[in-house]
Amino acid sequence: MELSDIQDFAIQARIAAVLGATEFDRVFTGIHFAEVEGPLLYVYAKDEAAAAAIEEDFALLIGDIAGRILKQDIEVVVVLPKVLQ
Repeated sequence: MELSDIQDFAIQARIAAVLGATEFDRVFTGIHFAEVEGPLLYVYAKDEAAAAAIEEDFALLIGDIAGRILKQDIEVVVVLPKVLQ
């Protein structure tokens, strides 16, 4: 299921509220929460380095927040660079 812009922005807003603006801007600039397929959430980051950092450091937080907003279990967060989009 493709996420709507509203769902994408809601996830971004909740993450920004938890991390704070400075940290969110440093790590999540250019992020796009794209689609859910079963328990998988696909996310696109601005580049490969950002994708790796987000997946390693924030996957659990993203999964928890996205699961609450989308009202379904998110078990795995797959973060890809936008060049693969």
